[in-house]
Amino acid sequence: MGVRKAVKGVGDFLVETVGEAVADVVLSVLACVLLGLLALIAHLAWSFSPRATLAGAGVLSLALAHGAWVTFRDPAKGRGRRGLAAVTSVGFVLTAATAAFLVLYAPGSCGCL
Repeated sequence: MGVRKAVKGVGDFLVETVGEAVADVVLSVLACVLLGLLALIAHLAWSFSPRATLAGAGVLSLALAHGAWVTFRDPAKGRGRRGLAAVTSVGFVLTAATAAFLVLYAPGSCGCL
């Protein structure tokens, strides 16, 4: 009875270890692809129109700053986020999550960094 339990424990450990290794590889590849796509978008935008790229980056920065402000301030009593505040807040949260993902996985897996 003890041998079966030990073999099952070793098997579970191996399955978990291989699963974590595969998940790490998949997340690393995803981070590199995402970083490459962001670089390609920036390059294509800059080659199309540098002024529009800077203007778009400025507008995006203002929207993200507004989203951060809405996310971290104390909400007014009885009022939820509506309209532009909700959109910029969601945009800020998604951008922060994407940046955290890239910071965690891209440096160790992309040879270009």
